Amino acid sequence: MDRQDFISQASGGPIFKEVKRRMLGALAAGEWKPGEAIPAEPRLAERFGIAIGTLRKAIDELVAENVLVRQQGRGTFVATHSGDRMLFLFFNIVRRDGAKVYPEVELVKFRKARADEEAAERLMLAPRAQVFAYRNVLRLDGRPVIVDDITVPAGLFAGLTAARLRERTNTIYHLYQHGFGLSVVRTAETLRAVAAPADVAQLLGVPSDRPMLLVRRVAFTLNDRPVEFRRSHVDTANHEYQHSG
Repeated sequence: MDRQDFISQASGGPIFKEVKRRMLGALAAGEWKPGEAIPAEPRLAERFGIAIGTLRKAIDELVAENVLVRQQGRGTFVATHSGDRMLFLFFNIVRRDGAKVYPEVELVKFRKARADEEAAERLMLAPRAQVFAYRNVLRLDGRPVIVDDITVPAGLFAGLTAARLRERTNTIYHLYQHGFGLSVVRTAETLRAVAAPADVAQLLGVPSDRPMLLVRRVAFTLNDRPVEFRRSHVDTANHEYQHSG
């Protein structure tokens, strides 16, 4: 038993918050892998020198934040990204009848570049830091509806290529998690109405002055580290935004 994990009762603030911070640190360090069960509650409570009730408060918050997943009768597991998880947690575009379908994704551009001012700010990077920038067209029910322009830090995604993006067999966040050790646990989005840029309109097959929804999203991994900045132009002729949170 490594006694440095013991939490002092006089550490200040709620003890379960410190437990949560320690558990996030263990996850970020790769101690518990995506899809693996975390240790049993009595073992973790002993490790941190706390009561099981306190530990459960920390685990409850991590479950609520989609970092951990409880499975009835099996235990608590590190969340892993899948199509269903992406669809219901991170994809907020639905048909007007409320139906949500999994998008078909086509990569149309990929390059290594320097971060523009907004991307650098959102990703907390130095001005003109090296990034990978790529563009996807998303089809819903066979029709192009969304153009995603995605920027990620090159330093965190060494080895990312157009081929890896095209050949993946699961979601992009699954690739981030299993290919680069970066688990997206939450996103923050802002919305505004814009006129469709000419290149976006061409990809979506709509007039260049078509009103569109612009969604700016930052994806965060453990310990609130920003790892992806995404600008999405959405044709809302037959679709709308519906937040899943």
